[in-house]
Amino acid sequence: MKKLSYMDSVHRDGTIWNLSVMALLIAFPISLCFIFRTSPDWMALVSGLLATAPMYWAVGVVETITFVPMLGAGGSYLSFVTGNISNLKLPCALNALEQNGVSATSEEGEVVSTIAIAVSSIVTTIIIILGVILIIPLSPILEAPVLEPAFAQMLPALFGGLGVAFVSKNWKIAIAPIVLMLILFIFVPALNSGTVGIMVPVSALFTIGMARVLYKKGVL
Repeated sequence: MKKLSYMDSVHRDGTIWNLSVMALLIAFPISLCFIFRTSPDWMALVSGLLATAPMYWAVGVVETITFVPMLGAGGSYLSFVTGNISNLKLPCALNALEQNGVSATSEEGEVVSTIAIAVSSIVTTIIIILGVILIIPLSPILEAPVLEPAFAQMLPALFGGLGVAFVSKNWKIAIAPIVLMLILFIFVPALNSGTVGIMVPVSALFTIGMARVLYKKGVL
């Protein structure tokens, strides 16, 4: 039997795990239907899917195009299974790649990115378990008014730190997406923290397009 290369094994295992998780997610509501001997309101289900599914299809396609080059194949398979990509997995992977001086498209970068995302997933799971156990005794501390401003700034601090590191490498590329996002979030009230998952891929595609324009004009 021919031994698979590292990348072939990544695609094989990634495909198996993604399909397995998909089957488990679908199995849960189906199991509930059998246990309680009921079925969903199919008209309401179809109506809801028609209203929401196209958005998720578009986001799924855009995220695949934008995240995979930054995360690598192994990191992408793991990220799409564990979720919370833009807020957690992507910053962890980019920081690990930066610290090791490798690209996500190289074999070394593939390994580094996958390890970073795996460790992030494990740490997240452990913290969630501890949070569930300690939520009641820690509630008075976590709900203290003095800590409220700190919790509100956690994500801005995380992305701000990463942003400075990457913007400083080539500030010319960063100007256009920063200006675009500022204009959109200031003048389009519908955009808020809940739309970050959509706007990150949009910003990435816009940045790639602007970088190509600047390269063609000889600015970069």
